[in-house]
Amino acid sequence: MRKNPATRKVLFILPIVVALCLSASLSLAKEQEEDTRPERGITMNFEYPEVIINKGDDVTVDLIVKNIGRRDENVYFTIASAPAGWKTKIKTYSFSISSVHVPEDEEKTVQFFAEPEKDTEPGAYGFTVNGRSEDGNLKVSHTLTITMRAEAAKEKGEIELTTSYPVLRGQNDAKFEFSIEIKNKTDKEDTFNLNATLPKNWQANFKPPYEDKYISSLRLKDNESKSLNVEVTPDRFCTAGDYLIPITVSAGQTRAEAELKVIITGTYKLEAGTPTGLLSLETEKGEPGNLSVYVKNTGSATISNIEFLSVKPENWKVEFTPEKIEYIEPGDLKQVEVSITPAEQALVGDYAVGLNIRGERTSDDLEMRVTVKASAAWGWIGIGIIVLVILGLFGLFVTLGRR
Repeated sequence: MRKNPATRKVLFILPIVVALCLSASLSLAKEQEEDTRPERGITMNFEYPEVIINKGDDVTVDLIVKNIGRRDENVYFTIASAPAGWKTKIKTYSFSISSVHVPEDEEKTVQFFAEPEKDTEPGAYGFTVNGRSEDGNLKVSHTLTITMRAEAAKEKGEIELTTSYPVLRGQNDAKFEFSIEIKNKTDKEDTFNLNATLPKNWQANFKPPYEDKYISSLRLKDNESKSLNVEVTPDRFCTAGDYLIPITVSAGQTRAEAELKVIITGTYKLEAGTPTGLLSLETEKGEPGNLSVYVKNTGSATISNIEFLSVKPENWKVEFTPEKIEYIEPGDLKQVEVSITPAEQALVGDYAVGLNIRGERTSDDLEMRVTVKASAAWGWIGIGIIVLVILGLFGLFVTLGRR
């Protein structure tokens, strides 16, 4: 029995519809199965819940806050309990904080800082930090135990000098700003001198954060610490490489040192011109006009694959010798011969021809003025015509004079 055409169409389309529905159902089920996170949720833990220190030491422990929900949260901190005789705070590497923003499914790390007073006795001390969401609906808490051992305090007479980012990278036309922290552990208030040992023609200045004034010393009380910025300016002609900058902080015979490093990646800069400084030449139509162009590497990195391009009137010809320069070292100069030939149909007058010198990460342009003169042959032809006219007039006068 022959099937109705409509029935055949239904039988053909039905499996496709069923397959699409099954695929969508499986995809939806997979999505529902994969995303099992709650709408909101946060966790908070100390990286090291139990810490052992010597008498006189301070403590900084990472506090990890994780957002396990499906929306961003602002988490606010409270130090719920701290023993007497301890100074505490929640901070980052450079300043104190009271909250942190944690995007969904991400974690953020802050620091819990605790410092015992001088007369704090050895023993075990508990600290509790509470965290809550901005609306107060989410709350977490975690405890840190610090055990102070009955050992002698660290010997005084020290200066502590630290930096979070001792290595910076960039070009030699940039300024590099390091952040250092100086702590006075000399058991007395004192003035500390600041000094930097620099490569030749480099400069360094010490200045307080967020201020423009430069300083060469600072005064710190016992156990006081301050942050400073060290602004380093390289020699603009220095080559690419690693440069070490020792920093010294001293007060009398007491001193501390830290080593900073600047990695110069090099600058890429080409300069093009003519030996005479003139950017013009004269020639005739169809005849080449020649000039010399220099290409100089005024940067601090080797420039490779230097090519030459031109922007010229229609049917003109511009040729470079050599056609390409493999590389130019910093400070070096190469000479290129340029031949410019106007078209045979060019009219007498001035024309602009652009030359583009293009190397690795840099280029330079020259705008040439080319004057197309009339051919010298036309000058002689003109002179010949004038001579013939004069001779003709002379002959005419002679003939008329005889009459």
